[in-house]
Amino acid sequence: MKIFPVPVLSFVAGVLLLPLGVYAYLALGKPPVATADAPFPLESKIVGIPLEARIKREMPANAPIAASDENLNAGAGIYEDKCEMCHGTADEPSVMARTMFPKPPQFWVMHKAGEMDVGNDPVGETYWKVKNGIRLSGMPAYGKALSETQLWQVSLLLSMADKQLPAEAAKTVGR
Repeated sequence: MKIFPVPVLSFVAGVLLLPLGVYAYLALGKPPVATADAPFPLESKIVGIPLEARIKREMPANAPIAASDENLNAGAGIYEDKCEMCHGTADEPSVMARTMFPKPPQFWVMHKAGEMDVGNDPVGETYWKVKNGIRLSGMPAYGKALSETQLWQVSLLLSMADKQLPAEAAKTVGR
């Protein structure tokens, strides 16, 4: 009877035991899954890298509708109905956001660096996020809930968060 060398047995044991250990870790409820838990090690990298790559690959280059007062005002109405609960307004940050992980950006609040979380994103990137949502973030996909025109209207509004808006849209978002 031939005995396998220690490196071979170690490799085989590792191949068998590592998946079992990972399964046990998951099955016993050890990973952070509650919104109050600290983030999982490397969580933002594990999710962020492929998310950014996919958005860059799939996002439209340009909006098929104009950033007219009519479209921006319609976008503000959509924002008020679908987005404000989590993303707030300039006058009133979202109370719901304090209970979420990760915390959703407050789009209409100027940060210390003098920027907003969304106004400097290309409109196609914002459209992709609104249409497809973002897994593990609480951001729902509105691709089946809104028409293409509505998706673009709210995306145009958000892409102009750091610019002058029509009076009606500005009032809706608290600016």
